[in-house]
Amino acid sequence: MKYFITAIDTNVGKTVISAIIVKALNAAYWKPIQCGDLDFSDTMKVENLVKNVVTFQETHALEYPLSPHESARLSGVDVSLKDFKLPSEENLIIEGAGGLMVPLNESGDLVIDIAREIEAEIIVVIKNYLGSINHSLLTIDYLKRNNFKIKGLVINGQVTPSSERVIEKVSGCKILFRIPFTEGISSGFVNEQALIARKALT
Repeated sequence: MKYFITAIDTNVGKTVISAIIVKALNAAYWKPIQCGDLDFSDTMKVENLVKNVVTFQETHALEYPLSPHESARLSGVDVSLKDFKLPSEENLIIEGAGGLMVPLNESGDLVIDIAREIEAEIIVVIKNYLGSINHSLLTIDYLKRNNFKIKGLVINGQVTPSSERVIEKVSGCKILFRIPFTEGISSGFVNEQALIARKALT
């Protein structure tokens, strides 16, 4: 089982959702490329939220909190799809960087192409905001047109039934589960939400 966690935009909650799914499925975690926040990376955040989690080192840990292609350029690093070697782990959650069409390099490779390279199924994280319906449908349309296998959608934060109904109906994709907004993310919160996620994913 390999799930690649992507989202309709940046700062939508991929890391929290990744931690919840890792806990729910007793899976390992891998962030192929990290841009910025190297002192408190997404891998470190997942390690803080999920006790005894197995994590794998990033293929590229880049200094600048920018798009991977620009962060790599400023760091003097060449990023290629061939760099990303899938860890030998049966159950693995892979977290993307930013949205699915974030560029990895000047050659036109995108973050979502890592999922194709490693043959992972896609989970799309959606957060409600003005414009999120459009972003959601465009994201799902791209995945479908390019023959990615979509496991389903996860709603993070505010529940908005009218938006969710439209997204499900137009996209044809199922909302797997919803994670409520909380002021502080803790391991206890992750454990509680993992029980919900486990029912939806198994």
